[in-house]
Amino acid sequence: MIVKTDFLKLGIKPEMNDLLQKAGFTVPTPIQQQAIPLLLAGKDLIAQAQTGTGKTLAFLLPILAAIDEKKHWVQALIIAPTRELVVQIAGEVKKLTQGTDVHVLTVCGGTDIELQKKKLQQEVHIVVGTPGRLLDHLKRETIRLSGISKLVIDEADQLLKLGFWEDVEQLVINTSSKRQMMLFSATIPEPVRSLAKLYMSNPSNLHVKTERVTLDEIRQIAVRTKDDEVKLSTLHKMLSEYQPYLAIVFCISKQRVSELNTELAKLGYAADELHGELSQAKRQQVIRRFRQAKLQVLVATDIAARGLDIEGVTHIFNYDIPHDVESYIHRIGRTGRAGETGLAVTFVSSRDDGYLQMIEKGIKAEIAQQDAAGNPVRGRRKPMVSKTAAPKSKSAPEKNKPAKRSGKPDQSGTTGERKSAARNSAGKGDGGKSTVRNSVGKGDGGKSAARNSAGKGDGGKSTVRNSVGKGDGGKSTVRNSAGKGDGGKSTVRNSAGKGDGGKSTVRNSADKAGARKSAVRNSAGKDGGNRYSPTNRKK
Repeated sequence: MIVKTDFLKLGIKPEMNDLLQKAGFTVPTPIQQQAIPLLLAGKDLIAQAQTGTGKTLAFLLPILAAIDEKKHWVQALIIAPTRELVVQIAGEVKKLTQGTDVHVLTVCGGTDIELQKKKLQQEVHIVVGTPGRLLDHLKRETIRLSGISKLVIDEADQLLKLGFWEDVEQLVINTSSKRQMMLFSATIPEPVRSLAKLYMSNPSNLHVKTERVTLDEIRQIAVRTKDDEVKLSTLHKMLSEYQPYLAIVFCISKQRVSELNTELAKLGYAADELHGELSQAKRQQVIRRFRQAKLQVLVATDIAARGLDIEGVTHIFNYDIPHDVESYIHRIGRTGRAGETGLAVTFVSSRDDGYLQMIEKGIKAEIAQQDAAGNPVRGRRKPMVSKTAAPKSKSAPEKNKPAKRSGKPDQSGTTGERKSAARNSAGKGDGGKSTVRNSVGKGDGGKSAARNSAGKGDGGKSTVRNSVGKGDGGKSTVRNSAGKGDGGKSTVRNSAGKGDGGKSTVRNSADKAGARKSAVRNSAGKDGGNRYSPTNRKK
């Protein structure tokens, strides 16, 4: 169990502790309590922790304690997956180095590489950058990594996911083997573990479990919606109701972000968008305005918002449900930070049930559901999800199978207005035989429909039986058609059961062929009012 302490007891110098106090950091988080002593002792470290746990300070404080201001070269390199995270980390360094001669430089795409080159020729102690731009400077020989004593790979699993891992390895190879290496990641995939074995020296391993932090600090709800029109109106209603101080709305793509931002602007919200196609200057402007609360709503993609640590974010809306647990945790982790509370709302349609179940399994909790009006959804059906693969984003309807509800296959239950449909088709071959049976149970207004078609072949035989049970107003419809072949035989039997008002309609049509035989039989039950209306046509 982690006991609450302060940074001084972890070995942080008093002057640094004073800066932390002014910045509002008084009690170290679990990852900081465990990692800082190890890193101050010079150990290599593999730390598995989610975003929003305070891991940035966990590696920055030991790095800053080791920087020698009199040495005018790069002493620490921090590699991160996105420009936003790079800027975020560099911002923390600047806050913690006020009044000192420690200099930090951000090296990432979207900014003038020549300007970066000039700054690298000046006095820089810490470089924070993305792999692509760092490797570009390395090839141009505008940065030297041999003098680095501290190397951090932050969000390693995201670097792997975004395809930067080969670049990361090239950068690691060009550092000194005597440097201290720190690797932080929400998960530790095999390629990450393999790199650690190759280039780290007897590393310590930490695994800080944070799922309870996620659940305890953030209220999570799922709202059932049908389509984008309903989803937009629901979002508008919830923004109006909750009146968030700052809200981030996540969409699955850049196009979706732009479209939603336009709609929110039409509705009068102070909103802007954040995605990868914006220039670096524009992205920084948007983040600055959001941080200053000049914007109320930020519409963003996952990657663009990664690493954002903005005080005052009270609400997260997953307009499009994330397709993996890690992205979900990252998204909702933008709120409920540093002991504050937050609300995370995820919009869910019927085709998203698989993703929702996957997320619930990942966070080990069931997310409360409500409809668009705010009413709790009770007795929700648990979807079947593959254990080995994420569900497809679109589910095509199955052909040639009866629609199934709860209960036994092909049978609706005991309540009124149930509807059941079965369709079966025999293909283009000889002797094709097809049978469909459908039954509606004990309820009023039960409706049952079965359609069967024999295809283009000789001797095709098709049989359909349909039965309406013991209820009033039972209606049964059967249509059967024999195709373009000789000797086609079609039989339809329909029976209305023991109820009033039972209605039965049978239509059979033989099509353009000789020697056709068609038989229709109908039997009314033991009550009055049954109606039988057979129709037989030849073209």
